Amino acid sequence: MSNSANIDGGLRERKRAATRLAITAVARTLTAARGLNGYTVEEVCEAAGISRRTFFNYFHSKEDAVIGAFSDDLPQDALDDFNRHPERRPGGISDTLLAALYHLTVDIVERSTISRTEVHQLIAAIKAEPQLLGRMTLEGEAREMQFMELIAHREGLSPGHPEIVMASAVFGAVSKKTSHQFFSEDNTRPYRELLDQNLAAARKLFSQPLDTTPAQTPKDPA
Repeated sequence: MSNSANIDGGLRERKRAATRLAITAVARTLTAARGLNGYTVEEVCEAAGISRRTFFNYFHSKEDAVIGAFSDDLPQDALDDFNRHPERRPGGISDTLLAALYHLTVDIVERSTISRTEVHQLIAAIKAEPQLLGRMTLEGEAREMQFMELIAHREGLSPGHPEIVMASAVFGAVSKKTSHQFFSEDNTRPYRELLDQNLAAARKLFSQPLDTTPAQTPKDPA
């Protein structure tokens, strides 16, 4: 494939990604303000500057547009950095995985244009829409699996490998907690600072020695 074809293909993909994000942003804003039944697909199209046909080329419904796509949150250059020089270890995760996950997460959050107010409105809208809450729960599970596969691909291991499963679960829990803190109404600290704090606390816990021998029950004196 020629360089011009690669460039054209890359531009098309970036344009498609930008369109998806624009549709999702509008759908989330309208849902937060009016609920799912309070606006039409046509209103989304008008606000996003697209046709109805274009909307349905990207999403099947308003619910799908609100939820968005996991890949929309992952800029290609950030993914390229994440997958660069993993220094794989046979049979286990690399020594650079934690740093790579940290930089990928911070990069995604710091590039995000969603405001704290919009997050609070979206959460309120989801709570008010039972069907959307159920969809978000399922989507969350799917994204967790995709996150696990993303790590496994970098490390050259199976998604079911114990170290991949735990890396995904532990880092996912820490980043989720950090996001809750970051978007809380009274927070004034940057995401990076909060993530630093929470990862340091987790590393302190998991650096402790672990004695797995059964605890001895004290015997009653004779």
